[in-house]
This record gives sequence, structure tokens and C-alpha cells, in this order.
Amino acid sequence: MRKLISIIFKIIVTLIIFIILAIIIIFSILNYKNNHYYNYLETNAKLESEYAHLGSYEINSLSIEADDEVIKKYSIYYPTELENSDTNYPIVVIANGTGIPASKYQSFFKHLASWDFIVIGNEDENSRTGESSSKSLDLMISLNNNKESIFYKKVDTENIGIVGHSQGGVAVINAVNNWNNGIMYKAMYTASATSPFWGQDSQLGSEWSYDVSLINIPYFFIAGTGYFDAGEATSIDETTGQGICPLYAMEDIYNHLNNEYKIMGRLVDIDHGDTYKKADSYMTAWFLYWLKNDKEASNIFFGDNAEILNNENWQDIKKSF
Repeated sequence: MRKLISIIFKIIVTLIIFIILAIIIIFSILNYKNNHYYNYLETNAKLESEYAHLGSYEINSLSIEADDEVIKKYSIYYPTELENSDTNYPIVVIANGTGIPASKYQSFFKHLASWDFIVIGNEDENSRTGESSSKSLDLMISLNNNKESIFYKKVDTENIGIVGHSQGGVAVINAVNNWNNGIMYKAMYTASATSPFWGQDSQLGSEWSYDVSLINIPYFFIAGTGYFDAGEATSIDETTGQGICPLYAMEDIYNHLNNEYKIMGRLVDIDHGDTYKKADSYMTAWFLYWLKNDKEASNIFFGDNAEILNNENWQDIKKSF
């Protein structure tokens, strides 16, 4: 009897160890895929596939401590060649989603920097006012003027973009509209920006509100079709079924934009938490065109045969050019 109990015990222990190892392996695979999301985009679109992968530039990064309890520190990713180069590099400022500081976006920074951009963000977990993004840009400008900095005269101050996901999308719009250095941005992009419904006093409050009619630079904004983004509501007046970034809100934003270059679209079968990763390719192309004049990237957006219009990963496209 003791021998049988011993055998059963060993089998149970072996099974437990096997299950633990299996869980560790599964989580390791998921973590790897999350940190290398740019290698796993499924697409038949030529340019979407091209810009989904890492660019050709080796990258480096550094952190700068901030004398600010909210920002904590700045993270900057950049092409390694910058350290020994005499050329200028465009900047992209990253505005954080709720509770997701720059230190959790490292793969996102890495991908964009590999396409020849300086990318900067910080640890602000409540970025909606745009203030911390404004301070990130101020830092890069000061580093560009600092003879002791590796970025001294390396920043292309004529070509600056800004991007944000979720609450970070609200931050992007407010950084462009409400802060003095907002006039320096040349192009902007948001993924699943929190809709105007949530900026009402009866909801999250006026700090979450924004005015898109003030925008006068090229703007590409996207969302997903999953429930958390899309919800079920069809107007701002409905108090139930509101998604984070529903189609009706996107179309209303599009109609209130007065800028010459505006484009919106939704990712098929993708929900809120994954939109910034799944749209990373086209976001990269957007800044490659507007900040680096990449003509190939323009084929995604411009004209009646623009790639985005014929891409099965995208729907509900509206564009003005």
C-alpha cells in the first residue's frame, strides 16, 4: 500500500512540475511575442508588411532623470549612428496610455527608432493634459542646444511628430493645441484615443476633453472594431454601451477637423489593447512620409489606389487627400 501511495505521489509531483514548466514556457512565448510584436503582423499588403518589421538602423537608448514626481524619468531611443553623425534626425514624442509609462513601451520605441527617428517619452501614467509630452519636447530642444549632449545640433526641429494610445491620444491632441511648443509639431497620430463622450463632466471630466477643430497639421487616427473600443452606442447622447473609441465618435471627429490632411480607419477584429501594435506599421509610414518625405510610404495613404483602402486588415477608411 505504501509503495502504491509513493508511486501516486511521484506521479502527482511530476504532473505538477510539468504543468508549472508548461505555464512558464507559455508565458515566456507570450512575453517574447509581445516584445517582438512587429514580427507577427499577418498581412498581404506589401507596404504594411515592409514597415511592420524593424528598420535598418541599429539603435541605442538612454534615460534621463526628471526633477518631476509625475514624469520621473525620460526615455530616449535613437539610431546609434547619431553619436558620430553630423546630420539631423526627426523626433517623435510618445504620450502614454493610462498606467503604461514609457518603460513598458520599449518595443514600440525600439521599432520607431529603427526607422531613423529620435523617440522620446516619460513615465507619466496620466498623460491626458499634454503637459508631460510638452516637457518631453522641451527636453529634446534643450539637448539639441547643449554642447555636452550627444544630441547637440542633431535634432531636426522642423520635423517633429507626436503619437499616443488611449489616454495618450487625448494627450496628443491637447499637447498640440494647448501648450506653447505645440506649434512645433508637423504631424500627429492617435490610436484608440478616448472619445469626447468620456470628456464630459458627467463622465471622466473636462481634463479628458479636447477640441479637434483647432488642429491644423496632418492627422492620422485609428481604432479597433472589438467591443472595448467600438462599444454599442451610436451617439454621444447614449449613456450605456459606450466604447472607448467608437465609430460614431471617430466620424464626428473627422467631420470637425478643418485640416487639409486627415485620415481615419479601424482595424478589423482588433480591440483596444492591441491597436497601437497592430497599426504600428502604418503609423511608422505616416511619420516617414511627413517627417522624412519618404515617397514610398506615401503610397499607403495618397490617391484612389492607396494601399490602406485595399487592405483586408482595415475598414471604415475616410480620408481627405
